[in-house]
Amino acid sequence: MSRRKIFLSVLVVAVLIIIGTCLAFSPKDISPPKNFNVNLPEEIIQQHHKGDGQAEIYLAGGCFWGTEFLMRNVPGVIDVEVGYANGPTRNPTYHEVCDGSGHAEAAHVIYDPNGVSLTKLLDIYFQSIDPTLVNRQGNDSGIQYRTGIFFSDPADEKIIKESLKNLQGSFFNAVVVECAPIKNFYRAEEEHQEYLYKNPNGYCHVSRSFINEQAKEKAAQNFPDKNFSRDKVYGRPTKEVLDNLSELQRAVTQEAETEPPYKNEYNEETREGIYVDVTNGQPLFSSTDKFDSGCGWPAFSKPIDKNYLRETKDFSFGMERIEVRAKASGSHLGHVFDDGPADKGGLRYCINSASLRFIPHEKMVKEGYGDWLDLFKH
Repeated sequence: MSRRKIFLSVLVVAVLIIIGTCLAFSPKDISPPKNFNVNLPEEIIQQHHKGDGQAEIYLAGGCFWGTEFLMRNVPGVIDVEVGYANGPTRNPTYHEVCDGSGHAEAAHVIYDPNGVSLTKLLDIYFQSIDPTLVNRQGNDSGIQYRTGIFFSDPADEKIIKESLKNLQGSFFNAVVVECAPIKNFYRAEEEHQEYLYKNPNGYCHVSRSFINEQAKEKAAQNFPDKNFSRDKVYGRPTKEVLDNLSELQRAVTQEAETEPPYKNEYNEETREGIYVDVTNGQPLFSSTDKFDSGCGWPAFSKPIDKNYLRETKDFSFGMERIEVRAKASGSHLGHVFDDGPADKGGLRYCINSASLRFIPHEKMVKEGYGDWLDLFKH
């Protein structure tokens, strides 16, 4: 074969690869099929309505139990209810939707745009789904589990499509999240409202760790101020803070429960930063003292300051242990053992992730913890 033919062959292959790559990274038409939307009944039956200065969006992200649970824990979200959206029939029941009525399980989210922007809300939503799957999320499959963003305000369409375009850049496969006006929404039966609050061990396709992180951020918004300087005096958490914690976070900090090992937020966290009391924001531990103990919970060789903790004997469950609580807030943190690394003092502070909130090093100044950056001077 001549050099000219070889060159032309290589050129053709290169062009085909470029075209294929462009097609792969271009989002599919993210509007619903026209023939699907023409005859949709236009009717909204919901219990919650946005007030002055508030906004709303309808999010379909697989099983609506998980989407609702996540959104209720997002800072800036005011209220959430679940229902059946953009289907071809009126007033469907849960069983009809499960039988393929064509409706999407969706969460109607009312939020304060001054507390959380639509772009931020969508970013959190995107992290809870696989946007490349058609009619499937987690262990669930069927048209009711399709992903979609349905808007009541036409001005939101541009923001949604821009967010979807940006999302496509993170995936090789096409993003297939539907973008459309809300045509109909039928509030689901009462048993499905706040389902995972009523059934804490119920099925949820959204990562519980991700939901817990949102709850911690929401609770932190209720701290009296954002100044966490070294000379700040910390006290007991307010009712507003405790009300915004997840059920697990309240159970651990207020009732001395223990979270499951391994399946928690910070057991495998390796980033540089500080760990603060989830109930009042006080810095308690640093990543510089964290180590992998293999126990399934975050382990530290020492606290930032031992004076911040209170240690007492604990004889629960027929064992003798040393319980660790935050002195200022009174929150239960975990236990301390004498089997830690010898070169680091021999102690192992075994702490529940649910009792802590992690502040990454790069966000410490923004979050009000600039005074503590000297912990990381090398």
